[in-house]
Amino acid sequence: MKHFTGKTFFNPWPDAKPRGLSGMFRWTYERIGKKRDLSHPPIPVTPGREILLPASAPRITWVGHSTFLIQIGRLNFLTDPVWSQRASPVQFIGPKRISQPGIAFENLPDIHAVLISHDHYDHLDSSTVERLRLRYPGARWFVPVGVRKWLTDRSVQDVLEHDWEESTEWNNARITCIPAQHFAGRSITGRDSTLWCGWIVRSAGHAVLFAGDTGLHPEFGRITTHYGPFSVVILPIGAYNPRWFMRPVHMDPDDAVEAYTAILNVNADNRCVFIPSHWGTFVLTDEPVDEPPSRLKYAWQTSGLPAENCVILRPGESFSSPS
Repeated sequence: MKHFTGKTFFNPWPDAKPRGLSGMFRWTYERIGKKRDLSHPPIPVTPGREILLPASAPRITWVGHSTFLIQIGRLNFLTDPVWSQRASPVQFIGPKRISQPGIAFENLPDIHAVLISHDHYDHLDSSTVERLRLRYPGARWFVPVGVRKWLTDRSVQDVLEHDWEESTEWNNARITCIPAQHFAGRSITGRDSTLWCGWIVRSAGHAVLFAGDTGLHPEFGRITTHYGPFSVVILPIGAYNPRWFMRPVHMDPDDAVEAYTAILNVNADNRCVFIPSHWGTFVLTDEPVDEPPSRLKYAWQTSGLPAENCVILRPGESFSSPS
């Protein structure tokens, strides 16, 4: 799948190009004079102690936004870890947390690996990286192409880069990098010089798909055919308005249900559970903070999908897949 020009990465599907700076200027102009209600009571944290126990079948705990603790095959993975109070290069300005991390950093179990989907500030946080580096020096970091240098410049040692469709066998697990529809860059310059992706972890007869940050693309069925079946899929549902701007890079709840349906259509195990990500933690876009899960419940119901297959976690809450 061609997604690299030789200098920058791109989304290879029709209508998948992000709106760019001109779109950002238009969005900023449209917001002038409009009042935005940024207040919202924090989502209650529901801490559990089961995370301290090893898990063979998948146990998924939501920390917040796109940060999950995935425990599978007696291994502990963190996805896109952010424990800082702001998704920003500095901690005095930028999107501020409205819900605290579901697991206090000091209460984490041993972390064996970290999965990074891309380099945006709400997915790759410098302060959290430093804390993890110091506490878990033996952890392996799995990252998309181009992100390794950013981590090694910060003294993270064990970093393995992957392109889409590349896999690594490690500690009785298979970790696979999968396509996503998004973009990358931590500043205006150098945009898309690094790749974006999702990840699949397969171990102990189970597989978990973590889609990362993505718009709706046509690959979910094919991914399932090649790498499924999945016990759990984690798909983003937030940061979607205005749609004219966000559609190429962020799924809304209807898109997420469509992606899940594409997975389910070829997934051999119809017990595949959907857990939503990318909502309820930072105010990044224009929809109300509490709207994504409500819209998801409605879209799920109207699609006739099994109610028990949609698990909306609160921060700190865990879902344990049957053995």
